[in-house]
Amino acid sequence: MGSQNNPLSDKSYAFALKVIDLYKDIVKTEKEFVLSKQLLKAGTSIGANIAEANGAISKPDFSSKISIAYKESLETKYWLKLLRDSHFIPVNTADKLISDADELSKIMFSILKTTRIDSGK
Repeated sequence: MGSQNNPLSDKSYAFALKVIDLYKDIVKTEKEFVLSKQLLKAGTSIGANIAEANGAISKPDFSSKISIAYKESLETKYWLKLLRDSHFIPVNTADKLISDADELSKIMFSILKTTRIDSGK
């Protein structure tokens, strides 16, 4: 349904790399393994679901995968806020990634509105 190289794919991939770097830092410096692992799973899942959406075989399949990626972005923001507010990561680091996740969320929400209008839902 989508091309392999598009801004959303590129942004979600770059975001996943930032999440991976943050995860490695948290584990190394803070010795925190549980919350950071949740962040890692959710933050990298965004791009993985977008990649699956790009290979969707139908509009409903595409919409479903984008919807999952959107929900993962919301979950990622939750873990970032929790790690920030429990002082595992610096406020500025968390806020920058939350802003990046917000940008991804807005793009995906716009796509979802468009695909649902196109399909008559």
